[in-house]
Amino acid sequence: MELWIPITVASAFLQNMRSALQKHLRGRLSTTGATFVRFGYGVPFALAYMAILHWGLGRPMPVPNLSFLIWAVAGGFAQIGATFLLVYIFAFRNFAVGTAYSRTEPAQAALVALVLVGETVTAGTVIAIAISVVGVMLISVARTELTPRSLVTSVGSRTAVFGLLSGFLFGISGVSYRYASLSLAPSLPAPDPVVQAGYTLMVVIVMQAVAMLAWIIVRERRELQQIAAAWRPALLVGFVGATASFGWFTAMTLQPAAVIKALAQVEMLFTFASSVFVFKEHINRLEIAGCVLIVLGILALVLI
Repeated sequence: MELWIPITVASAFLQNMRSALQKHLRGRLSTTGATFVRFGYGVPFALAYMAILHWGLGRPMPVPNLSFLIWAVAGGFAQIGATFLLVYIFAFRNFAVGTAYSRTEPAQAALVALVLVGETVTAGTVIAIAISVVGVMLISVARTELTPRSLVTSVGSRTAVFGLLSGFLFGISGVSYRYASLSLAPSLPAPDPVVQAGYTLMVVIVMQAVAMLAWIIVRERRELQQIAAAWRPALLVGFVGATASFGWFTAMTLQPAAVIKALAQVEMLFTFASSVFVFKEHINRLEIAGCVLIVLGILALVLI
């Protein structure tokens, strides 16, 4: 089994855990505050990862260049924007449809990579992405009342627009992180995906934390007390989030972002399993069909 496969699956599991922890924090913090802890409390762990790699394991540090900085900044702010849009969608009554649109991220990542850097994927990968995306969309809308009229109406709605834009920005961030990491290789004695990913994570997460902290100071200064008071669960969010990101960045250094994002749809299976086995929620036919399609898409991606 190629290394990027278990790394991606593990990252998807950790991301699902982080989302559950952030949902818990959302009851104590504002949307901005709950989003900030993902970055702010993740900084110490990102720094620790690089310290272990460099001083603990003796791995050489890469030297950043202009290309790295451009890709890192683009990816970091695209990710913040995508996250905010996704949270904004949750305010709408038909947010499930918007979430489904945002899950077109793998297909949009492939398109972004093609337009920006001329990166292509095989026909088999395109088929696998399409199967998994349809499966995720089925699960996302399974508990929403759908009629031909509502589907037609939703296509031009702001929910759909923001959902697609969120997926587009997530696609940009994935492609940007991949090429930020790859741009560091020439400065090393030999390509080292783990070091390249760790360094990219460290720079990006510090930039995101500083940017969001500045925003909170200007717009929601009172939220700082709540963020500080919630430091225990927030530290866990930071650890899980930084570890997941470390995995994502490493995997995307090894494979195109579209491929990683397609396999990452396995996160929906983890989420679905939690709702069934932990929260004892009833499942319907669309959700079962969606799970089957996601599994088929993942198998096609890995085996083709």
